[in-house]
Amino acid sequence: MYLPAAFEERRPEVLHALIAAHPLGTLVTHGPEGLDANHLPFELDTAQGSHGTLRAHVARANPVWQQAADTAVLVIFQAAGGYISPNWYPSKPEHHRHVPTWNYQVVHAHGVLRIHHDERFLRGLVGRLTREHEARSQQPRPWRMGDAPSDYIAGMLQAIVGVEIDITRLVGKCKLGQNRQARDRLGAADGLERLGANALAHAMQSAGPKTGD
Repeated sequence: MYLPAAFEERRPEVLHALIAAHPLGTLVTHGPEGLDANHLPFELDTAQGSHGTLRAHVARANPVWQQAADTAVLVIFQAAGGYISPNWYPSKPEHHRHVPTWNYQVVHAHGVLRIHHDERFLRGLVGRLTREHEARSQQPRPWRMGDAPSDYIAGMLQAIVGVEIDITRLVGKCKLGQNRQARDRLGAADGLERLGANALAHAMQSAGPKTGD
């Protein structure tokens, strides 16, 4: 990933927070048929490993767990992103030396893929993922695994395979206008807010300048 110094994010707590808030990751693997990508909701365990551990599950019918086991993989987590119009920069009328761009936040997690078949691992993982995302749905009575017949859940667990990745390297890029004057960065954030893109706008508002201010 091209990573200008102004946009590099190294703080583990920031990268972990972005992953936790945007858990649908793109698992990129290289198997016998070349590059492949699978989109999976991941659990992040920040307490295990030097950079954390990712866990997810795939369908047993998905060949990725056979083709990519014990190989180096990349998981991409895409956070907030959006188009930036030059018209949002207060300095534009002064010299018109601006062009459109796209601001975004992304985290790349590198590691080695391990496979789990045991029912205990799978049941625990599915239970934790369910509790996490049912809580986010803000329902008065969240769905629980116990709501479904036990034989049905057992059959569903037999149809999936667990994947685990000990993160060996985290690379973060937060392109939030840090290379621009503060008034232009904040003006673009205001433009995003008018469109309802509040997550990216707030990230830009809180981003400290590294160059150009």
